[in-house]
Amino acid sequence: MNKTRDRLLEKAKNAKRNSYSPYSKFKVGAAVQSETGKIFSGCNVENSSYGLSMCAERVALFKAVSDGHKKIKSIAITSSGKNPTFPCGACRQVLVEFNPDMIVYIDKDSSSYMISELLTKSFSKKQLK
Repeated sequence: MNKTRDRLLEKAKNAKRNSYSPYSKFKVGAAVQSETGKIFSGCNVENSSYGLSMCAERVALFKAVSDGHKKIKSIAITSSGKNPTFPCGACRQVLVEFNPDMIVYIDKDSSSYMISELLTKSFSKKQLK
């Protein structure tokens, strides 16, 4: 049994309850754990102008970063869907920026992944040189 996985998924499930998803009815919760062990959670927030919606993964990550935690060790994601919900491409790109070795736990999937496995050949600061 993985205590970190269980703890993060529990925090993500709690965050999912606050989802603002009146259009899709698809609730998502996420929780990130910083290198110091602090946990930040977030939920998806939709908008009638769909492009302005924000995914739970980025909400949780941005809360951590805005609180001074930029080294993220792991993330857990849960949704109201019947199947495992993986982070979208935009979230993968944002997450890999903060740790390509970040461990990703997905509710309804007993495996764990590294974010760099989910986003190969990501854009990085190396390309900016």
